[in-house]
Amino acid sequence: MRSYINGRPQELGAAFAPFFDPATTVVVSIDLHRGHLDDDPACPCPAPRARAIVPAVDAFHRTARAAGIRVIHVRSRLRAGGVDDVNGLKAAWRLVFPLHVGDIPNADEHAIEGTRWNDFVTEVEDRDLIVEGKKRLSAFHPTDLDFLLRNLGTRTIVFDGCLADCCILNSAFDASNLGYHVVVAADLVAGTDAALEASALRIVATHLGLVSDAAMITQAWRCRLP
Repeated sequence: MRSYINGRPQELGAAFAPFFDPATTVVVSIDLHRGHLDDDPACPCPAPRARAIVPAVDAFHRTARAAGIRVIHVRSRLRAGGVDDVNGLKAAWRLVFPLHVGDIPNADEHAIEGTRWNDFVTEVEDRDLIVEGKKRLSAFHPTDLDFLLRNLGTRTIVFDGCLADCCILNSAFDASNLGYHVVVAADLVAGTDAALEASALRIVATHLGLVSDAAMITQAWRCRLP
């Protein structure tokens, strides 16, 4: 078992074995839909760095399924008309994110139900589960993700998706606070930029759980499988 400590891969002791137990692990993939990933000027909340991770995420999910591990796809979804966000008290990101990345002309369309922006870009199989209704930055708020995970007997969550410094980081905090083992797949998440991505992963590794890469995680799973 290996994980990144201070940015370098290191071997872990036996205390971390539960983080890599396939029998109690679920993969949670966050917001890999067209609203972030479309290469279109109308994309309502572009996360261009995340486009590059899609093939590797799909491959990782196939490996997880083959190991008997459930894959849960989480996506933001807001009611048409914007009552959940745009027309009420706006989520902070709508105000502050453009200060750093520039104006986002179609931001009010982000995550609106019934639009093409909600279509997943990653592969979704019939055996997978989908969690809808994410309306803020954490995959747990205000969705039924925690309810679902507990019904599945989950002890460890492996996160992939976007954005590393936003929804992944927020979800990792919530998962840790709710008592789950947290693993973030470093090469299967993408951030606003390289610096924020690296900082988010260091925060996870220092306070919340483990940061490994897909190869490290799948190798650890193989060692636990009969």
